[in-house]
Amino acid sequence: MSIHSKITRWRNVGQFCSARVADYGALFLVELAQTKAKVMRELIAMVALAVGVLFTLSFLCFAVIATAWQTSYFLAVVWGIAGLWLLVSIVAFLVLRAQKPVESFKTLQTEIQDDVAAIKEALK
Repeated sequence: MSIHSKITRWRNVGQFCSARVADYGALFLVELAQTKAKVMRELIAMVALAVGVLFTLSFLCFAVIATAWQTSYFLAVVWGIAGLWLLVSIVAFLVLRAQKPVESFKTLQTEIQDDVAAIKEALK
């Protein structure tokens, strides 16, 4: 292979890469906006759900404790509720740890990998 053909091939690869940089920038901005919107929606929904569930469960626990106030089951009810909350916390922690992490910018990553493969193929 002559030096001229190598230089031509590298020039073509350079032109390809420089043309794709603008595409990467645009794709990055689009995916960043999508990810930001998704995270904000999910965060607001989770906070609203958590607040609602916690208030509901708190008042339910107060109602159960108030019902058992003057009975012989009072201490058992109080400790049962505390144990139940501990169990809920442990289960929530385990569910959180078992979740698959979200892959942001997957399209950008795929495009870059495809372009790197195309460049490697062009340089063979």
